[in-house]
Amino acid sequence: MSRKYQGLIVLNPKSIDGTIDDTIKAVAKEIEGEGAKIEKVHQIGRKQFAYTSRHVDAGHYVDYTLSAPGEAIKKIEARLKLNDNVHLQHYKRLA
Repeated sequence: MSRKYQGLIVLNPKSIDGTIDDTIKAVAKEIEGEGAKIEKVHQIGRKQFAYTSRHVDAGHYVDYTLSAPGEAIKKIEARLKLNDNVHLQHYKRLA
C-alpha cells in the first residue's frame, strides 16, 4: 500500500561534485530507484546549523514529497546513508 511521505534531505555542500541541481536530481533518481514516486521537490536552500555536525557547519536543505510503500522508506534511508552528498535525512508520513 502506497502512502505519502515528506522527506527532508540535507546535502553536504563540501562533498558535492558539480552543481546542487545535479545532486538533487541524482538523489531523486536513487529515491525513485527504490520504488517511490516523487510528487514535488522544494529547494529550501542553504542554512547554517546550530552547531557543527561531523565537521560541517551548514547544509543545503531539500524537501521531497513522495508516495511509497512503508518498506521502501527503510530501503531509501539505507541507500542514502551510503551517499557522501547526503548529510542528514528525515522522513515523515503525511497521510
